[in-house]
Amino acid sequence: QVQLVESGGKLVQAGGSLRLSCAASGRTVRMHNMGWFRQAPGNEREFVAAINWSGVNTYYADSVKGRFTISRDNAKNTVYLQMNSLKPEDTAVYYCASGRTGVPRNSREVDYWGQGTQVTVSS
Repeated sequence: QVQLVESGGKLVQAGGSLRLSCAASGRTVRMHNMGWFRQAPGNEREFVAAINWSGVNTYYADSVKGRFTISRDNAKNTVYLQMNSLKPEDTAVYYCASGRTGVPRNSREVDYWGQGTQVTVSS
């Protein structure tokens, strides 16, 4: 069993930066591929970024490419999402996700979800 706990979400002004963290627990979590998704009110949950278990390969949605960076520290069982140049359209609940086999770039590849953390970007 894997548990994911996100933190770091808050209210920030447009153009600002924020770093989200996802603390993972579980015996095999270091071998899991990890990702971030987000869901704005009235919208479906969408892919944001993902990283493979070793941290070598990263993937991004076009909407955040060049602004967001995903990373992981396997010694700390933690995944990060550094978000720069934030826009009001980045406002959403951000969810950490874990995939045992595939890299979680869509919901079908997610085995575990965190509870989410709210990010609000004011204009």
